[in-house]
Amino acid sequence: MASSINGNGFITTTVDELLSWGRRNALWPVTIGLACCAIEMMHAAASRFDIDRLGMIFRASPRQADVLIVAGTVVNKVAPMLKLIWDQMPEPKWCISMGGCASAGGPFPTYSTLQGVDRIIPVDVYIPGCPPTPQGLIFGLLELQRKIREKKVTRYEKAFEEFKKDLSPELLSGIGV
Repeated sequence: MASSINGNGFITTTVDELLSWGRRNALWPVTIGLACCAIEMMHAAASRFDIDRLGMIFRASPRQADVLIVAGTVVNKVAPMLKLIWDQMPEPKWCISMGGCASAGGPFPTYSTLQGVDRIIPVDVYIPGCPPTPQGLIFGLLELQRKIREKKVTRYEKAFEEFKKDLSPELLSGIGV
């Protein structure tokens, strides 16, 4: 976090940096395991790799999660339910496509298999492999954290602009805005 410590021991930073730090260090993925990639996702959460130490706690409810990890083959029958889970997640939200099946349909070029979850949900990070390793999932989660760090918080800026409209010009000039 880009911050500085002054002579009195106080840390100063921007609201953007603070919100970005909180978002990237408290990712809560929703558990969506559709095929063999889900076993590797569970392995990443177990004691050997323990993604808990990165601040990531798996949630069973989409209303408490901010990361959707699609692990496995998505068939056309499941796609509407997956889209519904995505729609139920609060903003900001991110998606990780784990494995060849979720990313591009895998070895199933059939009418019943969705040829990539990015056809129904915007994907932020793709993790290759069949099945991908737990190390691959951890790398993908770290890449997502990097993307969140680089992204600016625009919702705060929009809210502040609306707040400034309500303030008097004298007050705004007094605080240097």
